[in-house]
Amino acid sequence: MTRPPVRKRFGQHFLVQPAIAERIVSLAGLGADSTVLEIGPGRGALTQRLASCCRRLLLIEVDRDLAEQLRSAHAAQPAVEVITADVLALDLNALLAPLAPVTVVANLPYNISTPVLMQLLGAPELFDRLVLMLQREVAERVCAAPGSKTYGALSVMVQVVADARIALRAPASAFVPRPQVESAVVVIDPRRPVPLAAAERRALRTVVRTAFSRRRKQLANVIAPLTRDPRAVLTALGFDPHQRPERLAPADFVRLAAALTERAAGTRASGGT
Repeated sequence: MTRPPVRKRFGQHFLVQPAIAERIVSLAGLGADSTVLEIGPGRGALTQRLASCCRRLLLIEVDRDLAEQLRSAHAAQPAVEVITADVLALDLNALLAPLAPVTVVANLPYNISTPVLMQLLGAPELFDRLVLMLQREVAERVCAAPGSKTYGALSVMVQVVADARIALRAPASAFVPRPQVESAVVVIDPRRPVPLAAAERRALRTVVRTAFSRRRKQLANVIAPLTRDPRAVLTALGFDPHQRPERLAPADFVRLAAALTERAAGTRASGGT
């Protein structure tokens, strides 16, 4: 069967090292009753391995030629379903809620890895584990500790709802075409029960994005757009108004977002006075 061409607009880098593929599937920890979502299966380096050790396998592939090739390759396996779509345009809740919890396995294109990860963790209740091949720099940001150079908004938003670890590193030689960067596999286990409600996660995201868009400024100045009296909010929480946002742990950001939400609600209730 003729292989579809590599399409640069999709950021395609196909995994070609069987040992790494085997390790990724092993990290997923699948059982006979598992439902798996593979995002960007490409030429299927992981797909056949996944199909042999789970109950149902959903494949989301944006490249129509690759999707058709996958359908043909797995035509005799009714448990394998190919969805031709851009994952960022899908309503994952509608697709996956009846099947949850779902394990996600993905070799994500570098250009959409962060938006896809945020989309997935926007509904952590749907998933029991995410095993994601990412650009090594992004993987390090996901797992970064407070105060480190790579710690930022992505670190906080992941670590608030899940435990994350780098489980495997992959050299550029493991892919065709060869990328200019190294990759790493991150294993993300959403916590149970989910720590925050959806509205709380949205409020947190606003605070975190605001904070790290101005990470070199003092905390009081960083949250000034979000409240009339930032120093009072920070002092009440026991935070130093002069410290930088990257010094706050994920749990600190949760407390800060809750306090800002409460203060905003109080201001609205009092008519803004």
